Amino acid sequence: MKSKLTLILAFALTAIGGSALAQSDVVTLYAADGLHDGNPSWFGNQFAAFTKATGIKIQYIEAGSSGVADRIAKEKSNTQADVLVTLPPFMQRAAADGLLQPYTPAGADKLAARDKDPKGLYVVMMNNYPNFIYNSAALKDAPKTYEDLLDPKFKKKLQYSTPGQAGDGTALMLQAFHAFGSKQAGLDYLRKLQANNLGPSASTGKLTALVNKGEIYVANGDLQMNLAQMRNNPNVQVFFPAGPNGKRSVFALPYYIGLVANAPHAENGKKLIDFLMSEAAQSEVSSVAQGFPVRSDVHPTDDNFKKLNAMLEGVEIWSPDWAKVLSDLQGDVAAYNKAISAN
Repeated sequence: MKSKLTLILAFALTAIGGSALAQSDVVTLYAADGLHDGNPSWFGNQFAAFTKATGIKIQYIEAGSSGVADRIAKEKSNTQADVLVTLPPFMQRAAADGLLQPYTPAGADKLAARDKDPKGLYVVMMNNYPNFIYNSAALKDAPKTYEDLLDPKFKKKLQYSTPGQAGDGTALMLQAFHAFGSKQAGLDYLRKLQANNLGPSASTGKLTALVNKGEIYVANGDLQMNLAQMRNNPNVQVFFPAGPNGKRSVFALPYYIGLVANAPHAENGKKLIDFLMSEAAQSEVSSVAQGFPVRSDVHPTDDNFKKLNAMLEGVEIWSPDWAKVLSDLQGDVAAYNKAISAN
């Protein structure tokens, strides 16, 4: 996901700055990339509906999962954001660093207990899963196993986003640990894979276009973002490789949403959170965003929802301990950097 912050001034907003932030009819959202992809996009639809319903304009700033949380941390003495949307473990880190304030969205009783922070600092807004993508024009079939990705034919034709910087890149590292049975075995694999890696990338989202054009054949990604991007990238297909045990596996990588501590427009932020968590907004999660809704009273029947579930058939779902992931993250990223530099 992106290293540079991308500012999208949606719906005739004034330029970001003191005059904009002084207004009472704005709300500023910092979000990990993915939900504004595609045309239509889920964020695009919901932003327009929210502004029409409330008169509140949305200032939208997009970056990588770590990037948006890092920016809020840097702005702690002069908070600019009202709402944060990002992936784990970066939402957990933001909560641990005191960057969020408690807020229970309307309809939170429709969420499973596992989808709500015990301290009320964030909730799951949309479920999602990390995956790989490949160019179906260049490759006859998807690589079946992680070992297949070590084939010399992928030298400089494979790229993945950087663990510790991108949520999907961090997910790839965690998935390697799981698939190979231990951190050390996962790091040993990533060290070998580095021979084929084109190079570091702080952006996951930009890799899709590279795969589609055949500049690279394989990249990492996530199901929601890649399916949204596939509308404009017809050569891209999703796959889940098998580990040494022959099993394909994946874990949930949800988009979380939370209210920023000392938000300049906290009441507007609460309204936006309520809106995005509403039954109406969640009802479009699969049909528009290609993600999985989280409310128990939303039961999608659209073709996208059926396709998403079909893609996960035969894939074992496991659950990381995000508190443990967060506590180990700095050391794991350091070990990863050491491993890939050993080539």
